Amino acid sequence: MGKMKTHRGSAKRFRRTGTGKLRRYKAYKGHLTGKKSPRRTRNLRKGDLVSTADTRRIDKMIP
Repeated sequence: MGKMKTHRGSAKRFRRTGTGKLRRYKAYKGHLTGKKSPRRTRNLRKGDLVSTADTRRIDKMIP
C-alpha cells in the first residue's frame, strides 16, 4: 500500500514545535499595510499556534 503524500502548500506554511504543536504565521501582512497601525503590523509579525479545532486536519496534511 502506498504512503500518504505531504501537502506541500501546508508544509510551507506550518512548522511543528518541539512539543509537537503546530506554529503558523498571521495573515493580513502581505500588502496594504500603510493604513494599518504600526502596532498592528508589528503584532502580525509574531507567529501563533494553530487552533485546536484545526490541528487534526493539518496533522493529516503534514505527517
